[in-house]
Amino acid sequence: MSDNDPQSPQYQAPLAATDHATEPPTTLAPPVSSFRRHRGLLIAGATVVALGIGAGGVGVGTGLAALQSGSTSQATAPGSSQNGNGGVGGNGTGGGGGDDGRYGTFDGPGTASVGASAATSAQKVGVVTIVSTLNYSSAEAAGTGIILTSTGEILTNNHVVQGSTAIKVTVESTGASYSAKVVGTDATDDVAVLQLVDSSGSDATGLTKATVDTGTLSAGDAVISVGNAEGTGNLVAASGTVTALNQSITVANDVTGADEKLSGLIETDADVVSGDSGGPLIDKQGEVAGMVTAASSGSRNVTGYAIPIHSALAIAKQIVNGEASSSIVIGLPAFLGVELADAQTGSGVLISGIVTGSAAAGTGLAAGDTITAVDGAAVTTSDSLSSLIKAHAVGDRVTIAYTDAAGTAQQVTVTLAAGPAA
Repeated sequence: MSDNDPQSPQYQAPLAATDHATEPPTTLAPPVSSFRRHRGLLIAGATVVALGIGAGGVGVGTGLAALQSGSTSQATAPGSSQNGNGGVGGNGTGGGGGDDGRYGTFDGPGTASVGASAATSAQKVGVVTIVSTLNYSSAEAAGTGIILTSTGEILTNNHVVQGSTAIKVTVESTGASYSAKVVGTDATDDVAVLQLVDSSGSDATGLTKATVDTGTLSAGDAVISVGNAEGTGNLVAASGTVTALNQSITVANDVTGADEKLSGLIETDADVVSGDSGGPLIDKQGEVAGMVTAASSGSRNVTGYAIPIHSALAIAKQIVNGEASSSIVIGLPAFLGVELADAQTGSGVLISGIVTGSAAAGTGLAAGDTITAVDGAAVTTSDSLSSLIKAHAVGDRVTIAYTDAAGTAQQVTVTLAAGPAA
């Protein structure tokens, strides 16, 4: 990051839009009348709507639909969140289908956008839209990112790419598209860095980076949130003001089910919606002051939250420098590739399936087997299996002890592969 070194209620979040390409949702909200509130699900070439605008511009329905394991995309109830069964994310164990990311619902009622419009050419500079393919499936999540360097380092939220197996990025000022590699992630602080690569596999060149704010914001300052609202691929700018600084909120982690705290945030009344995650919060000078990460749920007035840009850049610098920590994962995590059943056996974890092309495929592990140990360490729950796999690096060989469906004790050595982004 040599050319951009950093200057030294319950809330449902984050806001990556999702879709599914195979089966229709089981629950849909009414059609939308405003493109900024549009949430398209691409299903067999047709677009259906999972977020509606009712009479008077009051939002109804939810902005995010959780993807159920190997099944349909279903809109969640207001004020709640869901995840697929045992998703195949950075924990290295996983399941076959869920979003497996820090996704929550963004539900109504909520006011229509105030001052929202298509982003101008100037607002597009330094901004990218991101589409992540999730969990060895046809599911996708859409979000936004900020260009840090001319060679294609991108700042975004961790939840935009969490669980991804492939990432496509479009530079909005030029329309150029790239694949992206995960440089590293910090799930605790919801920060990720990507590296854009061209069709030859080389790092991107000649990109125009975002201009970062060198000052500080104050309450009452005018700001604009620029993002891939509802994952349409069209940048939208929503104006507002800073309503408070140094705020703390609680977000729902759909992987663990636990509440997580984000602190030191910028609070704004700009109309932040799903798909805006990872996008810039721009100040009155047109400079990036924050990275949008969450919004309130279940209230008439939307309250958005952004990570101060200097806080995000400090974490990004650690990632680029390869400084792993208890929260920072460099590159992709080690991955076993087993799908786990909901039911617990009490003496291990039951395999419901094997992810095609994963480390576990072709090893003899199969649905109906029960994993009892990794390298001699007992496995009693899915969390314990996750922890044991996370302690290893890609390429490590581990011995998996298991009991097959016939009740016979077995073991197999597996070379861990790179998994979905953590």
